[in-house]
Amino acid sequence: MSFNPFAQRYVQLVLSVGQHDRSYVDAYYGPPEWQAQVATLALPDLLEQGERLAAEFAQATAPADQALRATFLGKHIDAVCSHIRHLMGQRQSFDAESQALYDAVSPRLQEAELAAIVSELDSLLPGTGSVQARMVALNRRFEIPVDRLDAVFSAAIAESRQRSKRYINLPEHERFTVEYVQNQVWSAYNWYKGNSYSLIQVNTDLPMPISRAIDLASHEGYPGHHVFHLLTEQHLVREKGWLEYSVFPLYSPMAFLSEGSANYGISVVFPHEERLAFEQSTLFPLAGLDPRTAQHYYQVQGIVQKLSYAGNMVAQRYLDGEIDRAGAIALLMQYSLYDEKRATQRLAFIEHNRSYVINYNLGQDVVQRYVEAQAGAGTGLSNSNNKADALWQAFKDLLLAPRTASMMAEAG
Repeated sequence: MSFNPFAQRYVQLVLSVGQHDRSYVDAYYGPPEWQAQVATLALPDLLEQGERLAAEFAQATAPADQALRATFLGKHIDAVCSHIRHLMGQRQSFDAESQALYDAVSPRLQEAELAAIVSELDSLLPGTGSVQARMVALNRRFEIPVDRLDAVFSAAIAESRQRSKRYINLPEHERFTVEYVQNQVWSAYNWYKGNSYSLIQVNTDLPMPISRAIDLASHEGYPGHHVFHLLTEQHLVREKGWLEYSVFPLYSPMAFLSEGSANYGISVVFPHEERLAFEQSTLFPLAGLDPRTAQHYYQVQGIVQKLSYAGNMVAQRYLDGEIDRAGAIALLMQYSLYDEKRATQRLAFIEHNRSYVINYNLGQDVVQRYVEAQAGAGTGLSNSNNKADALWQAFKDLLLAPRTASMMAEAG
């Protein structure tokens, strides 16, 4: 049987929900007439449509060669219904919401586990006072001056693009534009416009640490969101005609894969030693920073990375009503080691996007386990040509045959 009638109904449902939530449709590269013909319907009517679609789809029989496609689409239909219920005021717990929208639940951490990681930094940070205060002071020493930001970010994204092109065939006409903006809850954003073109916006509300240049260039660009979208558009929509992939609903299992692969892709395109060498030879001098300090700085950053789940803990407690806003900011300062401004900005992101925060760290970990299992790379990355080839191939294969969190866990 053909899935396209179901796919069309799903896409049109997502577009209709987008009229109630302007942030919901993150990208669309399907038939223009579908977008032009979207009718404005009340949320209860949309929920009825979604539930009917889900029930009918559950009764459909998938051809053997499209089993993955069917499972992926079914989970996305269910996620649309869940988001409609949210828009109607039906709230779930943090974990129930993330399961319904992203097909995943973040592991629970105790404060003692995070405190032990924080203590690892004590001997590595110069000065006196709390670890948090010394971490803030260290980060300020490694901020990119505003007048050097474009040069640093442009060099980072050019290098990530060049490296990605060695392993992924990109269309000759693919391109992007970078804009520097303010007054946003995110640090950077990729607005994919279709036809292999992206607008990448970088938020300058707060100074950018040097470590974020490669992170954002790779995450938003290569091999992150820009590559994710153009491969989806070119291979799944244009070549295969799988129309459900022509729309990207932000609060969906697709976002778990998109954010997770974009974060994991940073270490794929820049293995640690190669990243350090590029930082020392190119980015640190462009930023006016001493390259001799890079090794210690990234030793510290490696430990800080282990605190990434602190944000999930804070989001869960705050959104479930266990702590108030002041308590959430305090915990972000204590365990994510932010200053107050950065903690406040992060909490604004949590307030706006709720359980979406799990897609970055848990998404990265799930994607890493799956890709490395498929590549036979074990638990660590190797710089050998064979290992790199296998890793890139498994990474690309996942983008071309998308899986949700539970699908990756079952296959990995």
